[in-house]
Amino acid sequence: MNATTSQTSQAPTVLISGAGVGGPTLAYWLAERGFRPTVVERAAGLRTSGNPVDVRGPAAAVAERMGVMDRLREAATEVTAMNFVNRSGRTVGRVPMRALQQAGADEVEVTRTDLAKILYEASRDSAEFLFDDTITSLRQDDDGVDVTFENAAPRRFDLVIGADGQHSMTRRLAFGPESRFVSHAGLYVATMQWDEQAGNQQDVMLHNTPGRLVSVHPVHGRSLAAFIFRSPAIEGFDHRDIAQHKRIVIDAYAGGGWRLPELLDRVRTAGDLWLDSVSKVRLDRWHNGRIALLGDAASSVSLFGDGSTMAMAGAYTLAEELAATPADPQAAFARYETKHRVLVDPKQDSVGAAAALMVPQTHAGIAVRNMATRLWPVATGVSRLRDRLIPSRRPATEGA
Repeated sequence: MNATTSQTSQAPTVLISGAGVGGPTLAYWLAERGFRPTVVERAAGLRTSGNPVDVRGPAAAVAERMGVMDRLREAATEVTAMNFVNRSGRTVGRVPMRALQQAGADEVEVTRTDLAKILYEASRDSAEFLFDDTITSLRQDDDGVDVTFENAAPRRFDLVIGADGQHSMTRRLAFGPESRFVSHAGLYVATMQWDEQAGNQQDVMLHNTPGRLVSVHPVHGRSLAAFIFRSPAIEGFDHRDIAQHKRIVIDAYAGGGWRLPELLDRVRTAGDLWLDSVSKVRLDRWHNGRIALLGDAASSVSLFGDGSTMAMAGAYTLAEELAATPADPQAAFARYETKHRVLVDPKQDSVGAAAALMVPQTHAGIAVRNMATRLWPVATGVSRLRDRLIPSRRPATEGA
């Protein structure tokens, strides 16, 4: 693509910021509909970390249409149950995964790493990918958007889509500062992985203390740990400062039982530990002229519900609406937002109830939750508990 105006007789050009889940999915469907997509990603390559996510419902339908569902099934985890344990490691609650699955639903659990890789491989032959780069400025007019990058030469696109996560640089440049749209939901989540096989490949192990949860999830010979804890907003928090993240997690879980001493030792030596706030992202409108937002950049459901599923479903809807009226992107953006909000708004509204199940604030709350797991499926109040207890994704970094 030349660094000149994109308003030619050629296919419309679209810059997508973020090569996680939503970005490659959107690139695939835009290319299928006659657009020329370019994806820019801050990371130097595909990310190598991320906890398991579920591809279900509308996302499973999108994956089937892309021809990647068989690959996702091959990459699926072997987990069949969640096992809640007390300080000494004794089981105090257990939920079979099959009890949490919707009747007749076609869904699969894979690591976010595998999902992103499979989606990238499906789209890379029909889209341009720019890794190790980020958008630094956006200037739009009635006919297109002039974009400058940190490394690449300036270019002009017909449209720009921000699929760059909770800390979206696209949103910051086109809509305003993060503080206007992102609100802390009272929890933080940290994740790490290490190349060591868990003792049991079929069970996710979970341990609670008041206001704290730690889980260990086995995945293909590796172990993935998540630390989820209640906390007010941490002053001076930097979502990119790994050293700070380690101190926060160690302080939050110091003196804990079960496997916490071992896990905190791993935190101290981890080369890649991620920590961020569980937050809500809310905007009155997801589009501004020729620039629009997708996934967590537009409406983060954060820790509590189908982030990857929502990103894939939203990407498909956005591509379909742009293809329907390519000469009127504002109308397409408005239709996409109207349709997709029906899916994501209920997810955001459920954060409080999900947090109560996931990280009870008291010993009594933990006991009630554990009893509910033993009464499953009578205790319908813990429906879809797995979604509430396992981090759904590692968000894209700021300005991906």
